[in-house]
Amino acid sequence: MNLSPDRNLAMELVRATEAAAIAAGRWMGRADKEAGDQAAVDAMRSMLTTVDIRGVVVIGEGEKDEAPMLFNGETVGSGYGPPTDIAVDPIDGTTMLAQGRPGALSVLAMAPRGTMFDPGPVMYMMKWVVGPNAVDRVDIDAPIAENLKAIADAEGKNIGDLTIVMLDRPRHDQMAAEVREAGARLSMISDGDIAGALSASLPTGGADALIGIGGTPEGVVTACAMKAIGGHMLARLYPRNDQERKAAIEQGYDLEKVLTTDDLVNSDDTVFVCTSITGGNFLNGVEYTGHGIRTTSLSMRSKSGTIRQITADHSMEKLQQLQTMA
Repeated sequence: MNLSPDRNLAMELVRATEAAAIAAGRWMGRADKEAGDQAAVDAMRSMLTTVDIRGVVVIGEGEKDEAPMLFNGETVGSGYGPPTDIAVDPIDGTTMLAQGRPGALSVLAMAPRGTMFDPGPVMYMMKWVVGPNAVDRVDIDAPIAENLKAIADAEGKNIGDLTIVMLDRPRHDQMAAEVREAGARLSMISDGDIAGALSASLPTGGADALIGIGGTPEGVVTACAMKAIGGHMLARLYPRNDQERKAAIEQGYDLEKVLTTDDLVNSDDTVFVCTSITGGNFLNGVEYTGHGIRTTSLSMRSKSGTIRQITADHSMEKLQQLQTMA
């Protein structure tokens, strides 16, 4: 029996992110994060029931008591096919969606059962993400200026030509100052560090690295994408407070360990798919036309190294049929 995710499953999973993006896109700019997120969760969960996997949600919407659907530990899929770990982020960038800003994505990743890192109680991690040319060129403990020089050398650029992506948070003030002092350009984003990591690692993404403290769930999802892109990620767990630190230590987590891409997903057969909701640097957002809906997605599979950009036109009649089937 083949226990690895089949290559055709990547295309099936795109249908789930497309459904989530279409449902969430109706809430663009309506200042209601919760409603938009719920619409995306419902649509993604419904479509996943049609995919032939025996999936377990490792990275989801939270624990069961807080998230009635797509919660950590939930089983998803048709119940047939390979056993898999599933990581979902129905909306990466809920604030962007609510405010009508570019950058919101619907995201899903998959790997063989037992290969995704479980971040446990620690919700944040320090991250460095770079593209294929800069693999093994950065050190998470090195000065930022030293890492930027290494990235510039790997990319054949001057430091002044680099673009560094960073979440716009007070906790990053010192890091942002060091990037500017080194002479690199800085792209501050309000939310959505999965999209930021893709910008930093895809050839057409427009950036050279993502730096900063962001969500651990998003880090695991990003690692699945890095496997397909050939990029590189370094991370270290970053407890928010003493309570989280104590819980992590009691559960056996090494808070000093540098986590690599392989630590975050221990498989070379990962699938990463995403559909743009509000548009951005490398994908168009959901477009509602007089005849239907157009979506733009990425599908990546590490085993084959395949990265596909998929533009799909959905007729309203077909969408209604799919929703009925799900």
